Amino acid sequence: MAKVADRIKELRIEKNLTQLELSKATGVSQNAIAQWENGKRTPNINAIIVLAKYFGVTTDYLLCVVD
Repeated sequence: MAKVADRIKELRIEKNLTQLELSKATGVSQNAIAQWENGKRTPNINAIIVLAKYFGVTTDYLLCVVD
């Protein structure tokens, strides 16, 4: 089963973005993105919404509620 960390990294790589580029595009710090992708922290609901809108996916998909 996928984890939020895996989904974020997967979506970022699909768009050929670095963590820095994703940071600039979403207004989320690069450090936060790195910590999410490494599973050290979990994004809060506001960040989940920003990422879902940016990637064009649902929050459920990003949170691994659906495939």
